[in-house]
Amino acid sequence: MAPKFPDSVEELRAAGNERFRNGQYAEGSALYGRALRVLQVQGSSNPEEESVLYSNCAACHLKDGNCRDCIKDCTSALALLPFSIKPLLRRASAYEALEKYPMAYVDYKTVLQIDDSVTSALEGINRMTRALMDSLGPEWRLKLPSIPLVPVSAQKRWNSLPSENHKEMAKSKSKETTTTKNRVPSAGDVERARVLKEEGNELVKKGNHKKAIEKYSESLLYSNLESATHSNRALCYLVLKQYKEAVKYCTEALKLDGKNVKAFYRRAQAHKALKDYKSSFADISNLLQIEPRNGPAQKLHSRK
Repeated sequence: MAPKFPDSVEELRAAGNERFRNGQYAEGSALYGRALRVLQVQGSSNPEEESVLYSNCAACHLKDGNCRDCIKDCTSALALLPFSIKPLLRRASAYEALEKYPMAYVDYKTVLQIDDSVTSALEGINRMTRALMDSLGPEWRLKLPSIPLVPVSAQKRWNSLPSENHKEMAKSKSKETTTTKNRVPSAGDVERARVLKEEGNELVKKGNHKKAIEKYSESLLYSNLESATHSNRALCYLVLKQYKEAVKYCTEALKLDGKNVKAFYRRAQAHKALKDYKSSFADISNLLQIEPRNGPAQKLHSRK
């Protein structure tokens, strides 16, 4: 005997959530689709409920690797309820999986206009920037579709979704595991990056290096062409004794400005703390070629 499905939208949605939790994504999608049809037959105007159900269908398709139907359902969800975070994130993931990087970038960037602390969007922007640089070259920003301007009135909409531990919605600031080379930011991005860098500098003066790192991370998200921002972030990691991170961001700074003496000095200090004396010596030697009379560098050099 065929199983009897529940009749109400609420019951169908709950059953769909249960299937989703159990990894039965096709069944879950079918139940959400049935709930949508019930809504349509009832003729009730509930765009938020419909949007949630389309978004849930999209989640099932994404889990099953059906990216095209995921995009279709996310688009339907967003037509009903614009600027909803979860459909945007899911559509971005589907575009990314299909290597439609410009479209994925636009969706991730739209999410960050709504809530700039969504970790998966921050990480997605970093991945897409690298991919777009590789595929389209330094002028990649000029080849993007237009990014919608999210109105200030748009609020975060935490749609009810299939119960799952959605890391995509974690509310934490970006750890920004990578930095992209040669970004071509807009004038607005450059100004925002400058303001955030200055805020980070003020936090460093107050000794709040952890918060300063957050500000520098945000600054680099908008524009990563400023060598000093990488170098300042490295200083914070150096103070916090996170020496490998300090080396990493000094290296990024030097890729942008090969004569950044602060980056050479801080990397030399970090290398020394890691007992990599050869690299430390090389950095100090390079620094002294640029500034032969640099006192701190001379002192560190004499201790080798």
